[in-house]
Amino acid sequence: MPIPVSDPDDPRIEAYRAVRERDLAGREHRFVAEGEVVLRVLLKQSRFKIESLLLAEGRFEALGDALDLLSPETPVYTANRVVMDTIVGFPIHRGILAIAHRTALPPVEEMLSRMPENALVVGLIGLANHDNVGGIFRNAAAFGAGAVLLDRETCDPLYRKAIRVSVGGALVVPYTRALSAEAMVQALQAASFDVMALSPSGKEILSHVQPSRRTALLLGAEGPGLPPALLARTRTVSIPMSGGFDSLNVATTSGIALHHLASAASRSAL
Repeated sequence: MPIPVSDPDDPRIEAYRAVRERDLAGREHRFVAEGEVVLRVLLKQSRFKIESLLLAEGRFEALGDALDLLSPETPVYTANRVVMDTIVGFPIHRGILAIAHRTALPPVEEMLSRMPENALVVGLIGLANHDNVGGIFRNAAAFGAGAVLLDRETCDPLYRKAIRVSVGGALVVPYTRALSAEAMVQALQAASFDVMALSPSGKEILSHVQPSRRTALLLGAEGPGLPPALLARTRTVSIPMSGGFDSLNVATTSGIALHHLASAASRSAL
């Protein structure tokens, strides 16, 4: 049964207070999921434990089928729009929030050792934009990537906005962090991955590339791109463009590249 909340200072909903400020300050190994689509994805992921839900009045009934997946002891708080907006600190138009616990990230080598013989992995180097990271996770989920590897400079995929942009993809695709870009490439090569680095100066054209049984796609930040030292030790791939353009939004680029690699791998398996 829902637990009505009428006082914005109710200590039971402390975790939801000032959401944007806590996005920046952190939540002690917890994260926020926002919106119905993301909540429905979260409820199906066994590796995340949901601590509680906060719903706007009127959303509880509409979510009945999804909430059947929720553990009976998990509290579901409800509040009217005014109270909920006061708690959160800004208008929550979707009226759905959840607090969930993060899981410990395994070492890169351990995650790669669990990959099947045929696998597609994405590596992110220096991506500080949450929209781009969320978009890449969405594409990784859509095209069947088995994991996403992040360097230390890449932003948090479980940041509220990144999860929302990924439409829950950041909750679906396993990920972990490498100590550095160099350590990431070394681990991938040691695990027999063919490491492809996307760059405007890439020597191979994407449409001509035939992926290996184990393929890793590396993506760098817009502007600086991937480090020259990393490009020198990987298979470099480019996407030809017209009109004087030499680069795309990195999330868009990931969708094009992952679609090609996944489609080519499927054709090879036939």
